[in-house]
Amino acid sequence: MWNRLTTLCTEQNIQLPPEAPALFAQYYQLLLEGNEKCNLTRITDPEEALIKHFFDSLQLLAWYPDPPGPILDVGSGAGFPGIPLNIARPEIPVVMLDSSKKRVDFLNGSGAALGLTELTAIHGRAEDIARLPNHRDKYRLVVSRAVARLPVLLELCLPFVAPEGMFISYKGPEAGQEVKDSAQALQELNSRLETTKSYTLPDNMGTRSLLFFRKEDVTPARYPRKAGTPEKRPL
Repeated sequence: MWNRLTTLCTEQNIQLPPEAPALFAQYYQLLLEGNEKCNLTRITDPEEALIKHFFDSLQLLAWYPDPPGPILDVGSGAGFPGIPLNIARPEIPVVMLDSSKKRVDFLNGSGAALGLTELTAIHGRAEDIARLPNHRDKYRLVVSRAVARLPVLLELCLPFVAPEGMFISYKGPEAGQEVKDSAQALQELNSRLETTKSYTLPDNMGTRSLLFFRKEDVTPARYPRKAGTPEKRPL
């Protein structure tokens, strides 16, 4: 069944390497095993995982077939979208950030098992890591999926983006309202919404959107605020 992923991607002009189906099958097994040790995902049905996790993660490549690296995935969780993107583009460095040590151990172990030499996971909160000189304003592309509402997410992610770089947020059908709620955050963080790409997942598994934000200048030094504040008092 994992060859279906290649078929679905080809229909959207997303090119996958020949080894991708086998790697996604292996990754699925790693998810099932990892779920027994820590909470990674509630989606364990293989067909549902194929569409809602793997195919959805790869949608970025339909509009951005050759994304610049390194890519930072904020709030990686079980590895979405970072691991699918690295399977599809193994030559592009992907850094995955998560606040759970158990999940970071899973991500690093999975990357090693899959032979993804350009994949790295680091442990920490975005509010803290974004203050480190080797991460702040350094990434040409930052992505995040299913982490927080957009006004919060922008404060957590945009400090990592290099000026003129891009932050891409994976969102569901509520994307339009979240964008409206983010006007102040975008102004404060020197960024703008460049475009929105909406799509429907196969097998009636829902509608999704990708929001493309362009960072126009460095992030003001006061952002992100200390851990927990963005969630309690969104911009």
